[in-house]
Amino acid sequence: MDVYEQLSEPLALATFAATLLLPVLVGFLARRRARTESDFFVGGRAMNRVVVALSAVSSGRSSWLVLGVSGMAFLRGASALWAVAGYTLVEALQFLWIGRRLRAEAQAADAVTLFDWFAARFDGDGVAVRVTGAAITVVFLTAYVAAQLLGGAKTLAAALGLPHLVALAAAALLILVYMLLGGYVAVAWNDVVRALIMLLGLLVLPAAALARIGGPAALRSGLAAIDPGLVDPFALSAGALIGFLGIGLGSPGQPHILVRYISIDDPRNLVVSAAWGTAFNVLLGAGAVAVGLVGRVLVGDAAALPGGDQEMVYLVLAADLFGPLLYGLLVGGVFAAILSTADSQLLVVASTVVRDLWEKALRRGEALDERAKLRVSRIALLVSAG
Repeated sequence: MDVYEQLSEPLALATFAATLLLPVLVGFLARRRARTESDFFVGGRAMNRVVVALSAVSSGRSSWLVLGVSGMAFLRGASALWAVAGYTLVEALQFLWIGRRLRAEAQAADAVTLFDWFAARFDGDGVAVRVTGAAITVVFLTAYVAAQLLGGAKTLAAALGLPHLVALAAAALLILVYMLLGGYVAVAWNDVVRALIMLLGLLVLPAAALARIGGPAALRSGLAAIDPGLVDPFALSAGALIGFLGIGLGSPGQPHILVRYISIDDPRNLVVSAAWGTAFNVLLGAGAVAVGLVGRVLVGDAAALPGGDQEMVYLVLAADLFGPLLYGLLVGGVFAAILSTADSQLLVVASTVVRDLWEKALRRGEALDERAKLRVSRIALLVSAG
């Protein structure tokens, strides 16, 4: 089964293309908000609390939520909820505890990057801290960005029938255009759009599938007929439970999430951000699990999915349940979800190279004007993406 076959229809292709081109429009609209280095990398520390919340959620989830969690629920059933519970709880606490302190101290230290903040906590100029942190960030996040771009290219190539290298170049170019125009503000605003598209897909898809199945009672009986363990959220070992909950422990170490807290206009507003972020994490996570559960009843076995891959259940259901208009939007949403993490990580790499290496290590003590900083920032983005 070719889940992308429906994209050959003009209406599906149009909505898919719209999700690809909308970020460029957002970048164009955000270009006036990128006048200084602080604007370019942290939105001038003036970002709206709801934007910060949805940007943190969107950039933290990527396609792992839409495809990975739904695939996990397809195989494991209701116990996949524990994978969602871990990061939802941890990130709620991050907004309220780490985020508020980080935002206040970052402003006091005029910190644009995490290593700005770390360096301010040590005596001296903090060059060793900056160089070490920058090296770690560049090596590991660049590899992560590359993996995200490869995933995006794979989706784009399969959807449009493009050669892989062409799709990879297109994915990288798409990110670069809006990032070079609007910097952090463009990334954050696009994250909001992507969060809403993901929410749409993860609500309407399981709802439509549930209607076809015949309602919650039919879903439960259908799952129990396949395997009674699929309806039991506690049908997992202690080791698996710890592992699922432990997924959330990675969130405090994700620099592209932490920088969202630095960008908010007032640290007191992170209380509202926590409420919005937690609500979206709950809805998105529950929706992804629901996709896997309804998919298991409708599809039956992973062998019936393309390549026997349980992570294809979202795309298979979208192709089966919806017409071209909504289908194109949902497939575009998967591609957008991949890019929502890649662009955020790429911006962190560029900010670390510019602020911590070039400005504070190589050119420390020199007076640098904002135009020069912005020019070098955009060059760093181009090099990092390359």
